[in-house]
Amino acid sequence: MTGTIVILGVFVADTSYRAARQPRMGETILGESFALGPGGKGSNQAVAAARAGGAVHIVSKLGRDTFAEMALATWAEAGVTPAVTQDETSYTGAAYIFVDAKTGDNAIIVAPGAAGTIAPADIEAQAGLIGGAAVFVTQLEQPMEAAIRALEIARAGGARTILNPAPAAPLADATLALCDVVTPNETEAQEITGLPVGSVEEARRAAQALLDRGVGAAVITLGENGALYHDGRVSEHVPAFRVGAVVETTGAGDAFTGGFATALAEGRAPVEAVRFGCAAAGISVTRPGTAPAMPTRAEILALLGE
Repeated sequence: MTGTIVILGVFVADTSYRAARQPRMGETILGESFALGPGGKGSNQAVAAARAGGAVHIVSKLGRDTFAEMALATWAEAGVTPAVTQDETSYTGAAYIFVDAKTGDNAIIVAPGAAGTIAPADIEAQAGLIGGAAVFVTQLEQPMEAAIRALEIARAGGARTILNPAPAAPLADATLALCDVVTPNETEAQEITGLPVGSVEEARRAAQALLDRGVGAAVITLGENGALYHDGRVSEHVPAFRVGAVVETTGAGDAFTGGFATALAEGRAPVEAVRFGCAAAGISVTRPGTAPAMPTRAEILALLGE
């Protein structure tokens, strides 16, 4: 049985543009395509975890507008239970996503809107839900104070706490000590630790630096090179799954984190949970978009051969 997964995070409407390159400041270029769809790291991770088989609740804040309707419909379709408030005075978040038409790589600007006002008081209002989770996940798109308070409540309730430190920001050792697992990508790990992360061995040194600051375990995602799990006793590199041509990498990290959280919640060992997350990410990059690209549990298990 899967324990409850609670995810604190942001929903944004993704406005995605595909072009040969990014425009320079003051320049206008023609793009190849445009798409509007659901996004936001917390929301993407919740959708990914639910589609992977998790029992998922999302804690967030929305405006009361068309984008909020998109959020609620997205969660309902994926089977995510919302624990959200709606702010009449603010807007639901939005994101600009540039996608390189040749490589599928991306650059993103996020305007979190109402979710940018999530405060510790909002977290306290959901203390029963957060404290009762088997696995709690958050990121850094909402205010840091809210993320820290939620980690404190989750830790006190006995949840396994996961921090996806994106976008990268300075983190106090006391905050890292609340995290059973952190899941940065190469860039985020380098920004947090100050160490280069250009290879598996460099990732291992960065992971140990995170452990030295109080983290229980580090999972550094390495894009096409998979992920490294390191907890001071076990240190294992899990290769990426090659499923097909890469279409878009925008939601890969969120697919990984959602799949990883679901696997932990159902009792898989950490390295097996990393494999499960890598399988989810490997499927997601073969599809356009973020939340719509998240694979089902059946697809993940088929790729794993289960």
